[in-house]
Amino acid sequence: MKIALFPGDGIGPEIMGEARRVLDAIDLRGLVLFEGDVGGAAYRRYGHPLPPETLDMAKAADAVLFGAVGDPACDNLERHLRPEQAILGLRSQLGLFANLRPATMFPGLEDMSALRPEVASQIDLLIVRELNGDVYFGEKAMRVLDDGRRQGYDFMSYAEDEVRRIAHVAFRAAQGRKGKLCSVDKANVLETSQLWRDVVIETHAEYPDVELSHMYVDNAAMQLVRNPGQFDVVVTGNLFGDILSDQASMCVGSIGLLASAALGERQTDFGTFGMYEPIHGSAPDIAGQGKANPMAMILSLAMLLRHSLGLEAEAARIEAAVGKTLEDGVLGADLGGSAGTSEVGDAVLARL
Repeated sequence: MKIALFPGDGIGPEIMGEARRVLDAIDLRGLVLFEGDVGGAAYRRYGHPLPPETLDMAKAADAVLFGAVGDPACDNLERHLRPEQAILGLRSQLGLFANLRPATMFPGLEDMSALRPEVASQIDLLIVRELNGDVYFGEKAMRVLDDGRRQGYDFMSYAEDEVRRIAHVAFRAAQGRKGKLCSVDKANVLETSQLWRDVVIETHAEYPDVELSHMYVDNAAMQLVRNPGQFDVVVTGNLFGDILSDQASMCVGSIGLLASAALGERQTDFGTFGMYEPIHGSAPDIAGQGKANPMAMILSLAMLLRHSLGLEAEAARIEAAVGKTLEDGVLGADLGGSAGTSEVGDAVLARL
C-alpha cells in the first residue's frame, strides 16, 4: 500500500505530522510512504507549485494525503505559478472529479455552532461536489472593452457526461446512507444548471430506491442554516459546492473539523484512488505556532483508509478516537479551547 504525503504550505506540515503519528499508530503491514512538495514550498524549490516529481509520485501511489497550499508571499505571481494551482493540477491530472465532504455534528459540540443547539444537533449530511468543470476550469481572461473599461470573464459549462458521472457517485452515496439526494443548481437563470438538472433526473431512473429533490442554490444556502437536518446527500457543481461545503463546516462549529475526499474512476488493488485533505486553508497567520487543529487532517486520513485502502475498521477507530477527544473537551482554539496541535494529537492517540 503506497501513500503519497504532500504537506504543502502554512500549517500543512504541522497537521500532516499529527496525521502521520496516527498512521504510525495504526501500524499497517506493507505500507510505503513517500513525501513530496506542493504549493509555495514547491515553487521555492522547483519554480513550480506542482513539479513533475510530485505529480509522478501521486500517480504511483494508491492514495494521496494532502495538507494545504497558500502562501501570501506568492500572491503576486502569475496565476499558473500560484500555490493553489497545485491542488487544481492534481485534481485535473489525476482525474479526480468527485469531492466528498461530510458534515456531522459531533455530540457535545452543539454550542459551538452558530446555529441553535437543537438545530445544529440534526446535522448529518454529505456534500458531493463536482471538481473538474464549471467556471474553475472554463475559459477565463481579462480584457479591455472598446470604451476602455476593463472586463474579467469566466466561462461556466458542463457536458452531460460530466454531470452524469458525478450524479452516479451521489446516487450511490445516498443508497449507502438514508436514501435521499438533493441536487442543487440555479436552473431558473443558468443554462448550465438546466442541463445539470435534466441529466440528474435522467440518471435517477437507475436509482428508484433513492428519493430525489431539487433546490436552487440560494435556497439551499438558506436551508443549511434554517433546517440542515433535512439534508442527507447534496450533489452540486464545482462553484456552488465550494461555497456550500464551507458554509456547512461552520454549521458544525469549525472548519477545522471537516475532511474531504477527491475520487476518480481509477481502481487500485485496495479500493478507489483518491486524494484526501482538510477543507480549510494554509492559515499562514498561525503557521509554525503549534495552534492549528489537526482533527480535519486526521479525519481525512480516516477517509483515505476507508475509500482507497478498504480499511473500514481502522477508519472507524480513528473517527471514534476523534469523537471521544472532542467529547472529553480537548479542544483547539478554533473551538474555544486551548489545546495546541500536538496536544490534540496526543489526545487522539491516547483514545485510539
